[in-house]
Amino acid sequence: MGQARILVVEDEVIVARTIASQLSQLGYVVTGTASSGKVAIAKALETQPELVLMDIILKGEMDGIATASQIREQLDVPVIYLTAYGDDHTLERAKITQPFGYIVKPFTTKDLKIAIEIGLLKHQLERELRENRDQLATLLNSMSDAVIAANEQGKVTFMNPAAEALTGWQEKDALGNEAAKIFHIVDEVTDTTLENPVTKVLREQQVVYLGEFTSLITKNGKRVPIGDSASPLKRGSDQINGVVVVFWDLSERRQTKLLEQALEKEQELNRLKSLFISTVSHEFRNPLTVVQTAVELMEMQGVNLTDTKRGIYLKRIQGAVQSMEKLMEEVLFMGRAEAEKLIFNPVTLNLEQFCRELIEDFSIIKSSVCEIIFTCHSENTSAVMDEGLLHYLFGNLLSNAVKYSPTGGKIQFDLICDPIEKVANFYIQDRGIGIPEPDQARLFESFYRASNVQSIKGTGLGLVIVKRCVDAHRGQINVTSQVGVGTTFTIILPLNSELSLTEVSNTNLKKECDK
Repeated sequence: MGQARILVVEDEVIVARTIASQLSQLGYVVTGTASSGKVAIAKALETQPELVLMDIILKGEMDGIATASQIREQLDVPVIYLTAYGDDHTLERAKITQPFGYIVKPFTTKDLKIAIEIGLLKHQLERELRENRDQLATLLNSMSDAVIAANEQGKVTFMNPAAEALTGWQEKDALGNEAAKIFHIVDEVTDTTLENPVTKVLREQQVVYLGEFTSLITKNGKRVPIGDSASPLKRGSDQINGVVVVFWDLSERRQTKLLEQALEKEQELNRLKSLFISTVSHEFRNPLTVVQTAVELMEMQGVNLTDTKRGIYLKRIQGAVQSMEKLMEEVLFMGRAEAEKLIFNPVTLNLEQFCRELIEDFSIIKSSVCEIIFTCHSENTSAVMDEGLLHYLFGNLLSNAVKYSPTGGKIQFDLICDPIEKVANFYIQDRGIGIPEPDQARLFESFYRASNVQSIKGTGLGLVIVKRCVDAHRGQINVTSQVGVGTTFTIILPLNSELSLTEVSNTNLKKECDK
Protein backbone atom coordinates (compact mmCIF):
# COMPACT_ATOMS: atom_id res chain seq x y z
CA MET A 1 0.00 0.00 0.00
CA GLY A 2 3.07 2.32 0.26
CA GLN A 3 2.78 3.46 -3.39
CA ALA A 4 -0.93 4.29 -3.27
CA ARG A 5 -2.10 7.11 -5.59
CA ILE A 6 -3.88 9.89 -3.69
CA LEU A 7 -5.85 12.99 -4.76
CA VAL A 8 -5.80 15.94 -2.32
CA VAL A 9 -8.88 18.19 -2.26
CA GLU A 10 -8.21 21.31 -0.16
CA ASP A 11 -9.17 24.94 -0.88
CA GLU A 12 -6.27 26.37 1.13
CA VAL A 13 -3.28 26.26 -1.24
CA ILE A 14 -0.64 26.23 1.49
CA VAL A 15 -2.42 23.48 3.40
CA ALA A 16 -2.82 21.47 0.20
CA ARG A 17 0.91 21.76 -0.55
CA THR A 18 1.77 20.77 3.01
CA ILE A 19 -0.41 17.70 2.81
CA ALA A 20 1.02 16.78 -0.60
CA SER A 21 4.54 17.13 0.80
CA GLN A 22 3.69 14.94 3.77
CA LEU A 23 2.23 12.30 1.44
CA SER A 24 5.35 12.28 -0.70
CA GLN A 25 7.54 11.88 2.38
CA LEU A 26 5.40 8.92 3.41
CA GLY A 27 5.98 7.29 0.02
CA TYR A 28 2.57 7.93 -1.55
CA VAL A 29 1.99 9.26 -5.06
CA VAL A 30 -0.02 12.50 -5.22
CA THR A 31 -2.02 12.48 -8.46
CA GLY A 32 -2.99 16.13 -8.02
CA THR A 33 -4.62 18.76 -5.85
CA ALA A 34 -7.96 20.50 -6.21
CA SER A 35 -9.49 23.49 -4.46
CA SER A 36 -13.13 23.09 -5.55
CA GLY A 37 -15.67 20.36 -5.97
CA LYS A 38 -15.89 20.58 -9.76
CA VAL A 39 -12.12 20.48 -10.19
CA ALA A 40 -11.87 17.59 -7.71
CA ILE A 41 -14.41 15.51 -9.67
CA ALA A 42 -12.67 16.24 -12.97
CA LYS A 43 -9.23 15.34 -11.61
CA ALA A 44 -10.57 12.21 -9.96
CA LEU A 45 -11.98 11.00 -13.28
CA GLU A 46 -8.78 11.98 -15.07
CA THR A 47 -6.14 10.60 -12.69
CA GLN A 48 -8.06 7.63 -11.23
CA PRO A 49 -6.64 7.87 -7.69
CA GLU A 50 -6.81 5.01 -5.23
CA LEU A 51 -7.87 7.32 -2.38
CA VAL A 52 -9.15 10.88 -1.95
CA LEU A 53 -8.28 13.19 0.96
CA MET A 54 -11.23 15.60 1.14
CA ASP A 55 -11.69 18.85 3.03
CA ILE A 56 -15.34 19.17 4.04
CA ILE A 57 -15.53 22.96 3.60
CA LEU A 58 -14.75 23.94 -0.02
CA LYS A 59 -15.23 27.15 -1.93
CA GLY A 60 -17.77 27.12 -4.70
CA GLU A 61 -21.15 25.50 -5.28
CA MET A 62 -20.28 22.10 -3.74
CA ASP A 63 -18.81 21.43 -0.36
CA GLY A 64 -16.59 18.43 0.37
CA ILE A 65 -19.46 16.15 1.35
CA ALA A 66 -21.38 16.75 -1.90
CA THR A 67 -18.15 16.35 -3.89
CA ALA A 68 -17.31 13.09 -2.12
CA SER A 69 -20.79 11.80 -2.84
CA GLN A 70 -20.42 12.37 -6.60
CA ILE A 71 -16.92 10.88 -6.68
CA ARG A 72 -18.17 7.78 -4.84
CA GLU A 73 -21.01 7.44 -7.37
CA GLN A 74 -18.63 7.51 -10.33
CA LEU A 75 -15.49 5.89 -8.92
CA ASP A 76 -14.98 3.00 -6.50
CA VAL A 77 -12.42 4.81 -4.34
CA PRO A 78 -12.33 5.48 -0.59
CA VAL A 79 -12.68 9.02 0.74
CA ILE A 80 -11.09 10.29 3.97
CA TYR A 81 -12.18 13.65 5.36
CA LEU A 82 -9.58 16.12 6.61
CA THR A 83 -11.35 18.98 8.40
CA ALA A 84 -11.28 21.39 11.29
CA TYR A 85 -14.96 20.71 11.95
CA GLY A 86 -15.80 17.92 14.39
CA ASP A 87 -19.31 18.95 15.45
CA ASP A 88 -22.14 16.41 15.51
CA HIS A 89 -24.03 18.00 12.60
CA THR A 90 -21.01 17.83 10.31
CA LEU A 91 -20.28 14.25 11.36
CA GLU A 92 -23.85 13.16 10.63
CA ARG A 93 -23.69 14.75 7.15
CA ALA A 94 -20.33 13.11 6.49
CA LYS A 95 -21.70 9.66 7.38
CA ILE A 96 -24.08 9.84 4.40
CA THR A 97 -21.17 9.39 1.98
CA GLN A 98 -19.78 6.43 3.95
CA PRO A 99 -16.25 7.81 4.39
CA PHE A 100 -13.31 5.53 5.13
CA GLY A 101 -11.84 7.91 7.70
CA TYR A 102 -12.33 11.26 9.43
CA ILE A 103 -9.38 13.29 10.77
CA VAL A 104 -9.81 16.56 12.61
CA LYS A 105 -7.17 19.23 11.95
CA PRO A 106 -4.50 19.77 13.11
CA PHE A 107 -3.10 16.30 12.60
CA THR A 108 0.35 14.76 12.53
CA THR A 109 2.03 12.89 9.72
CA LYS A 110 1.60 9.72 11.75
CA ASP A 111 -2.16 10.38 12.07
CA LEU A 112 -2.34 10.87 8.31
CA LYS A 113 -0.51 7.63 7.52
CA ILE A 114 -2.62 5.58 9.94
CA ALA A 115 -5.86 6.96 8.48
CA ILE A 116 -4.72 6.30 4.91
CA GLU A 117 -3.53 2.73 5.57
CA ILE A 118 -6.71 1.85 7.46
CA GLY A 119 -8.85 3.45 4.75
CA LEU A 120 -7.09 1.53 1.97
CA LEU A 121 -7.34 -1.75 3.89
CA LYS A 122 -11.00 -1.20 4.70
CA HIS A 123 -11.73 -0.43 1.05
CA GLN A 124 -9.87 -3.56 -0.08
CA LEU A 125 -11.83 -5.71 2.37
CA GLU A 126 -15.09 -4.09 1.30
CA ARG A 127 -14.29 -4.78 -2.37
CA GLU A 128 -13.44 -8.41 -1.63
CA LEU A 129 -16.68 -8.75 0.31
CA ARG A 130 -18.67 -7.40 -2.64
CA GLU A 131 -16.88 -9.76 -5.01
CA ASN A 132 -17.62 -12.70 -2.71
CA ARG A 133 -21.26 -11.68 -2.53
CA ASP A 134 -21.44 -11.40 -6.30
CA GLN A 135 -19.86 -14.82 -6.69
CA LEU A 136 -22.26 -16.29 -4.14
CA ALA A 137 -25.24 -14.74 -5.90
CA THR A 138 -24.03 -16.14 -9.24
CA LEU A 139 -23.54 -19.56 -7.68
CA LEU A 140 -26.98 -19.59 -6.04
CA ASN A 141 -28.68 -18.38 -9.20
CA SER A 142 -27.00 -21.08 -11.30
CA MET A 143 -27.84 -23.93 -8.89
CA SER A 144 -30.29 -26.57 -10.02
CA ASP A 145 -31.51 -26.92 -6.43
CA ALA A 146 -34.04 -24.37 -5.24
CA VAL A 147 -32.89 -21.92 -2.55
CA ILE A 148 -34.99 -19.63 -0.35
CA ALA A 149 -33.52 -17.40 2.36
CA ALA A 150 -35.45 -15.78 5.20
CA ASN A 151 -34.57 -13.32 7.96
CA GLU A 152 -34.92 -13.80 11.72
CA GLN A 153 -38.61 -12.80 11.44
CA GLY A 154 -39.22 -15.65 9.00
CA LYS A 155 -39.79 -13.36 6.01
CA VAL A 156 -38.36 -14.18 2.56
CA THR A 157 -35.25 -12.21 1.58
CA PHE A 158 -34.00 -14.21 -1.43
CA MET A 159 -35.13 -16.76 -4.00
CA ASN A 160 -33.05 -18.21 -6.81
CA PRO A 161 -34.53 -19.00 -10.28
CA ALA A 162 -34.88 -22.69 -9.40
CA ALA A 163 -37.01 -21.77 -6.37
CA GLU A 164 -39.14 -19.49 -8.52
CA ALA A 165 -39.74 -22.30 -11.02
CA LEU A 166 -40.58 -24.87 -8.33
CA THR A 167 -42.83 -22.73 -6.13
CA GLY A 168 -44.48 -20.70 -8.89
CA TRP A 169 -43.58 -17.48 -7.06
CA GLN A 170 -41.47 -14.68 -8.54
CA GLU A 171 -38.82 -13.32 -6.19
CA LYS A 172 -40.18 -9.76 -6.43
CA ASP A 173 -43.59 -10.98 -5.28
CA ALA A 174 -42.23 -13.28 -2.58
CA LEU A 175 -39.86 -10.83 -0.89
CA GLY A 176 -41.16 -9.71 2.50
CA ASN A 177 -43.79 -12.45 2.69
CA GLU A 178 -43.87 -15.10 5.42
CA ALA A 179 -41.77 -18.11 4.38
CA ALA A 180 -44.65 -20.43 5.30
CA LYS A 181 -46.78 -18.75 2.61
CA ILE A 182 -44.20 -19.19 -0.14
CA PHE A 183 -42.87 -22.55 1.04
CA HIS A 184 -46.10 -24.36 2.01
CA ILE A 185 -45.51 -28.06 2.69
CA VAL A 186 -47.85 -30.92 3.59
CA ASP A 187 -47.62 -34.56 4.62
CA GLU A 188 -48.48 -36.68 1.58
CA VAL A 189 -50.02 -39.43 3.73
CA THR A 190 -52.16 -37.42 6.17
CA ASP A 191 -52.58 -34.33 3.96
CA THR A 192 -51.88 -32.11 6.97
CA THR A 193 -49.85 -28.93 6.83
CA LEU A 194 -46.35 -29.43 8.22
CA GLU A 195 -44.43 -26.98 10.34
CA ASN A 196 -42.38 -24.73 8.11
CA PRO A 197 -38.66 -25.56 8.35
CA VAL A 198 -37.81 -21.85 8.68
CA THR A 199 -39.90 -21.62 11.84
CA LYS A 200 -38.39 -24.84 13.16
CA VAL A 201 -34.80 -23.71 12.56
CA LEU A 202 -35.41 -20.36 14.23
CA ARG A 203 -36.83 -22.17 17.26
CA GLU A 204 -34.34 -25.04 17.52
CA GLN A 205 -31.35 -23.09 16.15
CA GLN A 206 -29.98 -26.09 14.26
CA VAL A 207 -30.19 -27.77 10.85
CA VAL A 208 -33.50 -29.58 10.18
CA TYR A 209 -34.58 -31.94 7.40
CA LEU A 210 -37.92 -32.76 5.81
CA GLY A 211 -39.41 -36.13 6.56
CA GLU A 212 -40.19 -38.74 3.96
CA PHE A 213 -43.28 -38.17 1.78
CA THR A 214 -43.41 -34.39 1.98
CA SER A 215 -44.97 -32.30 -0.78
CA LEU A 216 -44.71 -28.63 -1.66
CA ILE A 217 -47.94 -26.81 -2.53
CA THR A 218 -47.06 -24.41 -5.34
CA LYS A 219 -48.66 -21.01 -5.92
CA ASN A 220 -51.17 -22.51 -8.33
CA GLY A 221 -52.02 -25.42 -5.96
CA LYS A 222 -49.95 -28.14 -7.62
CA ARG A 223 -48.31 -30.76 -5.36
CA VAL A 224 -44.63 -31.51 -5.85
CA PRO A 225 -42.82 -34.17 -3.78
CA ILE A 226 -39.63 -32.62 -2.45
CA GLY A 227 -36.62 -33.22 -0.25
CA ASP A 228 -34.96 -30.42 1.62
CA SER A 229 -32.70 -29.17 4.37
CA ALA A 230 -32.92 -25.90 6.29
CA SER A 231 -29.91 -24.37 7.99
CA PRO A 232 -29.45 -21.37 10.26
CA LEU A 233 -27.59 -18.32 9.00
CA LYS A 234 -25.44 -17.05 11.85
CA ARG A 235 -24.03 -13.66 12.71
CA GLY A 236 -21.06 -14.57 14.88
CA SER A 237 -20.93 -17.88 16.70
CA ASP A 238 -24.29 -17.93 18.46
CA GLN A 239 -26.64 -15.34 16.95
CA ILE A 240 -28.99 -16.49 14.19
CA ASN A 241 -30.07 -13.79 11.76
CA GLY A 242 -31.84 -15.93 9.20
CA VAL A 243 -32.45 -19.30 7.58
CA VAL A 244 -31.61 -20.81 4.20
CA VAL A 245 -33.80 -23.58 2.77
CA VAL A 246 -32.45 -25.79 -0.02
CA PHE A 247 -34.98 -28.11 -1.69
CA TRP A 248 -35.38 -30.16 -4.84
CA ASP A 249 -38.06 -31.89 -6.90
CA LEU A 250 -38.34 -35.63 -6.23
CA SER A 251 -41.11 -36.33 -8.74
CA GLU A 252 -38.99 -38.22 -11.26
CA ARG A 253 -36.72 -39.82 -8.69
CA ARG A 254 -39.42 -40.95 -6.27
CA GLN A 255 -40.47 -44.16 -8.01
CA THR A 256 -36.97 -45.07 -9.13
CA LYS A 257 -35.62 -44.46 -5.66
CA LEU A 258 -38.29 -46.53 -3.94
CA LEU A 259 -37.71 -49.45 -6.29
CA GLU A 260 -33.94 -49.22 -5.85
CA GLN A 261 -34.28 -49.06 -2.09
CA ALA A 262 -36.55 -52.09 -2.01
CA LEU A 263 -34.13 -54.06 -4.19
CA GLU A 264 -31.10 -52.97 -2.19
CA LYS A 265 -32.85 -53.84 1.05
CA GLU A 266 -33.71 -57.30 -0.18
CA GLN A 267 -30.18 -57.86 -1.47
CA GLU A 268 -28.69 -56.61 1.78
CA LEU A 269 -30.94 -58.85 3.84
CA ASN A 270 -29.99 -61.86 1.74
CA ARG A 271 -26.33 -60.96 2.03
CA LEU A 272 -26.56 -60.53 5.78
CA LYS A 273 -28.44 -63.82 6.15
CA SER A 274 -25.76 -65.67 4.21
CA LEU A 275 -23.01 -63.89 6.09
CA PHE A 276 -24.73 -64.52 9.39
CA ILE A 277 -25.07 -68.22 8.74
CA SER A 278 -21.50 -68.63 7.53
CA THR A 279 -20.03 -66.49 10.32
CA VAL A 280 -21.98 -68.10 13.14
CA SER A 281 -21.34 -71.57 11.75
CA HIS A 282 -17.63 -70.86 11.54
CA GLU A 283 -17.43 -69.32 14.99
CA PHE A 284 -19.37 -72.19 16.58
CA ARG A 285 -17.30 -74.81 14.77
CA ASN A 286 -14.02 -73.67 16.37
CA PRO A 287 -15.07 -74.02 20.04
CA LEU A 288 -17.01 -77.22 19.29
CA THR A 289 -13.85 -78.70 17.79
CA VAL A 290 -11.93 -77.72 20.92
CA VAL A 291 -14.56 -79.42 23.13
CA GLN A 292 -14.65 -82.53 20.97
CA THR A 293 -10.83 -82.83 20.86
CA ALA A 294 -10.49 -82.31 24.60
CA VAL A 295 -13.16 -84.94 25.38
CA GLU A 296 -11.58 -87.47 22.98
CA LEU A 297 -8.17 -86.97 24.58
CA MET A 298 -9.65 -87.44 28.05
CA GLU A 299 -11.40 -90.66 26.94
CA MET A 300 -8.26 -92.02 25.23
CA GLN A 301 -6.06 -91.47 28.24
CA GLY A 302 -8.68 -92.77 30.68
CA VAL A 303 -7.12 -93.75 34.04
CA ASN A 304 -3.72 -92.55 32.83
CA LEU A 305 -4.99 -88.98 32.72
CA THR A 306 -3.04 -86.89 35.21
CA ASP A 307 -4.61 -84.08 37.22
CA THR A 308 -2.52 -81.55 35.35
CA LYS A 309 -3.70 -82.68 31.94
CA ARG A 310 -7.27 -82.98 33.20
CA GLY A 311 -7.08 -79.31 34.34
CA ILE A 312 -5.72 -78.28 30.94
CA TYR A 313 -8.47 -80.11 29.04
CA LEU A 314 -11.20 -78.77 31.35
CA LYS A 315 -9.85 -75.24 30.94
CA ARG A 316 -10.00 -75.63 27.15
CA ILE A 317 -13.56 -76.88 27.37
CA GLN A 318 -14.53 -74.08 29.69
CA GLY A 319 -12.99 -71.47 27.38
CA ALA A 320 -14.76 -72.94 24.36
CA VAL A 321 -18.10 -72.97 26.17
CA GLN A 322 -17.62 -69.35 27.23
CA SER A 323 -16.79 -68.43 23.64
CA MET A 324 -20.01 -70.09 22.43
CA GLU A 325 -22.02 -68.42 25.18
CA LYS A 326 -20.64 -65.01 24.20
CA LEU A 327 -21.42 -65.61 20.54
CA MET A 328 -24.93 -66.79 21.36
CA GLU A 329 -25.45 -63.70 23.52
CA GLU A 330 -24.33 -61.45 20.66
CA VAL A 331 -26.64 -63.24 18.22
CA LEU A 332 -29.61 -62.94 20.58
CA PHE A 333 -28.85 -59.27 21.22
CA MET A 334 -28.74 -58.53 17.49
CA GLY A 335 -31.94 -60.52 16.98
CA ARG A 336 -33.77 -58.43 19.56
CA ALA A 337 -32.33 -55.22 18.12
CA GLU A 338 -33.30 -56.08 14.53
CA ALA A 339 -36.83 -56.99 15.70
CA GLU A 340 -37.00 -53.67 17.60
CA LYS A 341 -37.56 -55.58 20.83
CA LEU A 342 -34.45 -54.40 22.59
CA ILE A 343 -35.42 -53.58 26.16
CA PHE A 344 -34.39 -50.10 27.26
CA ASN A 345 -34.61 -49.68 31.01
CA PRO A 346 -32.86 -46.53 32.32
CA VAL A 347 -32.17 -46.41 36.07
CA THR A 348 -30.36 -44.04 38.39
CA LEU A 349 -26.70 -44.99 38.82
CA ASN A 350 -23.33 -43.58 39.73
CA LEU A 351 -21.19 -43.66 36.59
CA GLU A 352 -17.86 -43.59 38.40
CA GLN A 353 -18.85 -46.53 40.60
CA PHE A 354 -20.27 -48.38 37.61
CA CYS A 355 -17.03 -47.95 35.62
CA ARG A 356 -14.79 -49.03 38.49
CA GLU A 357 -16.87 -52.15 39.16
CA LEU A 358 -16.97 -52.99 35.45
CA ILE A 359 -13.18 -52.66 35.16
CA GLU A 360 -12.67 -54.73 38.31
CA ASP A 361 -14.82 -57.57 36.97
CA PHE A 362 -13.22 -57.26 33.55
CA SER A 363 -9.69 -57.27 34.98
CA ILE A 364 -10.35 -60.53 36.84
CA ILE A 365 -11.00 -62.23 33.51
CA LYS A 366 -8.21 -60.43 31.61
CA SER A 367 -5.86 -60.04 34.57
CA SER A 368 -2.64 -60.97 32.79
CA VAL A 369 -3.28 -59.30 29.45
CA CYS A 370 -3.51 -55.50 29.80
CA GLU A 371 -3.73 -52.88 32.53
CA ILE A 372 -6.82 -50.67 32.44
CA ILE A 373 -6.24 -47.23 33.96
CA PHE A 374 -9.49 -45.50 34.88
CA THR A 375 -9.65 -41.75 35.62
CA CYS A 376 -12.75 -39.84 36.64
CA HIS A 377 -12.48 -36.08 36.09
CA SER A 378 -15.82 -35.11 37.70
CA GLU A 379 -17.15 -35.01 41.23
CA ASN A 380 -20.83 -35.55 40.43
CA THR A 381 -21.33 -38.61 38.20
CA SER A 382 -25.01 -39.35 38.83
CA ALA A 383 -26.93 -40.36 35.73
CA VAL A 384 -30.05 -42.11 34.43
CA MET A 385 -28.99 -44.79 31.95
CA ASP A 386 -29.58 -48.46 31.11
CA GLU A 387 -27.01 -50.34 33.19
CA GLY A 388 -27.34 -53.54 31.17
CA LEU A 389 -26.74 -51.79 27.86
CA LEU A 390 -23.78 -49.95 29.37
CA HIS A 391 -22.27 -53.35 30.24
CA TYR A 392 -22.66 -54.44 26.61
CA LEU A 393 -21.27 -51.12 25.37
CA PHE A 394 -18.12 -50.79 27.47
CA GLY A 395 -17.56 -54.54 27.79
CA ASN A 396 -17.23 -54.83 24.02
CA LEU A 397 -15.03 -51.73 23.71
CA LEU A 398 -12.69 -52.90 26.47
CA SER A 399 -12.58 -56.41 24.97
CA ASN A 400 -11.56 -54.94 21.62
CA ALA A 401 -8.97 -52.70 23.26
CA VAL A 402 -7.43 -55.71 24.99
CA LYS A 403 -7.70 -57.96 21.95
CA TYR A 404 -5.84 -55.57 19.65
CA SER A 405 -3.24 -54.35 22.19
CA PRO A 406 0.12 -55.94 22.95
CA THR A 407 0.36 -58.10 26.08
CA GLY A 408 1.15 -55.95 29.07
CA GLY A 409 -0.07 -52.79 27.36
CA LYS A 410 -2.04 -50.03 29.06
CA ILE A 411 -5.58 -48.95 28.24
CA GLN A 412 -6.80 -45.53 29.35
CA PHE A 413 -10.47 -45.20 30.34
CA ASP A 414 -11.59 -41.62 31.17
CA LEU A 415 -14.94 -40.24 32.35
CA ILE A 416 -15.95 -36.56 32.26
CA CYS A 417 -19.47 -35.46 33.23
CA ASP A 418 -20.50 -32.06 31.86
CA PRO A 419 -23.32 -30.60 33.99
CA ILE A 420 -23.80 -27.68 31.60
CA GLU A 421 -24.24 -29.75 28.44
CA LYS A 422 -25.83 -32.52 30.59
CA VAL A 423 -23.75 -35.25 28.97
CA ALA A 424 -21.22 -37.85 30.06
CA ASN A 425 -18.08 -38.14 27.94
CA PHE A 426 -16.27 -41.49 27.94
CA TYR A 427 -12.86 -42.05 26.34
CA ILE A 428 -11.29 -45.48 25.80
CA GLN A 429 -7.77 -45.29 24.39
CA ASP A 430 -5.45 -48.16 23.55
CA ARG A 431 -1.95 -48.37 22.08
CA GLY A 432 -2.75 -51.30 19.84
CA ILE A 433 -2.52 -52.06 16.16
CA GLY A 434 -4.89 -49.27 15.12
CA ILE A 435 -7.51 -49.21 12.39
CA PRO A 436 -6.72 -48.34 8.74
CA GLU A 437 -8.42 -45.11 7.69
CA PRO A 438 -10.47 -46.69 4.83
CA ASP A 439 -12.02 -49.12 7.34
CA GLN A 440 -13.03 -46.55 9.94
CA ALA A 441 -16.22 -45.43 8.20
CA ARG A 442 -17.59 -49.02 8.16
CA LEU A 443 -16.70 -50.13 11.67
CA PHE A 444 -20.32 -50.19 12.84
CA GLU A 445 -21.65 -52.33 9.97
CA SER A 446 -22.79 -55.86 10.82
CA PHE A 447 -20.03 -58.49 10.37
CA TYR A 448 -17.59 -55.91 9.01
CA ARG A 449 -14.03 -56.33 10.23
CA ALA A 450 -11.05 -54.10 9.54
CA SER A 451 -8.59 -55.29 6.91
CA ASN A 452 -5.73 -55.72 9.40
CA VAL A 453 -7.60 -57.99 11.86
CA GLN A 454 -8.81 -60.73 9.54
CA SER A 455 -6.46 -63.25 11.13
CA ILE A 456 -7.65 -62.39 14.65
CA LYS A 457 -10.66 -64.21 16.05
CA GLY A 458 -13.90 -62.20 15.93
CA THR A 459 -17.44 -62.01 14.51
CA GLY A 460 -17.76 -58.36 13.52
CA LEU A 461 -20.76 -57.91 15.84
CA GLY A 462 -19.12 -56.24 18.83
CA LEU A 463 -19.07 -52.69 17.51
CA VAL A 464 -22.54 -53.11 16.01
CA ILE A 465 -23.81 -53.92 19.49
CA VAL A 466 -21.90 -50.92 20.85
CA LYS A 467 -23.58 -48.64 18.29
CA ARG A 468 -27.02 -50.04 19.16
CA CYS A 469 -26.41 -49.34 22.84
CA VAL A 470 -25.28 -45.79 22.09
CA ASP A 471 -28.32 -45.17 19.88
CA ALA A 472 -30.64 -46.49 22.59
CA HIS A 473 -29.31 -43.73 24.85
CA ARG A 474 -29.57 -41.22 22.00
CA GLY A 475 -25.84 -40.67 22.25
CA GLN A 476 -22.89 -40.36 19.90
CA ILE A 477 -19.78 -42.43 19.27
CA ASN A 478 -16.69 -41.39 17.37
CA VAL A 479 -13.41 -43.10 16.63
CA THR A 480 -9.94 -41.77 15.88
CA SER A 481 -7.20 -44.22 15.01
CA GLN A 482 -3.78 -44.56 13.44
CA VAL A 483 -2.24 -47.83 12.37
CA GLY A 484 0.58 -48.83 14.69
CA VAL A 485 -0.24 -46.05 17.17
CA GLY A 486 -3.60 -46.95 18.66
CA THR A 487 -7.31 -46.18 18.77
CA THR A 488 -9.54 -43.89 20.80
CA PHE A 489 -13.30 -44.31 21.07
CA THR A 490 -15.25 -41.29 22.30
CA ILE A 491 -18.77 -41.92 23.60
CA ILE A 492 -21.11 -39.06 24.50
CA LEU A 493 -24.30 -40.03 26.36
CA PRO A 494 -27.02 -37.80 27.87
CA LEU A 495 -26.90 -37.87 31.67
CA ASN A 496 -30.66 -38.44 31.71
CA SER A 497 -31.47 -41.06 29.06
CA GLU A 498 -35.18 -41.51 29.68
CA LEU A 499 -35.98 -41.98 25.99
CA SER A 500 -38.04 -45.04 25.13
CA LEU A 501 -36.78 -47.60 22.64
CA THR A 502 -39.75 -46.89 20.39
CA GLU A 503 -38.77 -43.23 20.19
CA VAL A 504 -35.19 -44.22 19.43
CA SER A 505 -36.33 -46.53 16.64
CA ASN A 506 -38.59 -43.85 15.20
CA THR A 507 -35.77 -41.30 15.38
CA ASN A 508 -33.34 -43.63 13.59
CA LEU A 509 -35.97 -44.46 10.99
CA LYS A 510 -36.60 -40.77 10.35
CA LYS A 511 -32.86 -40.13 9.95
CA GLU A 512 -32.64 -42.91 7.37
CA CYS A 513 -35.68 -41.56 5.52
CA ASP A 514 -34.32 -38.00 5.56
CA LYS A 515 -31.10 -39.19 3.96
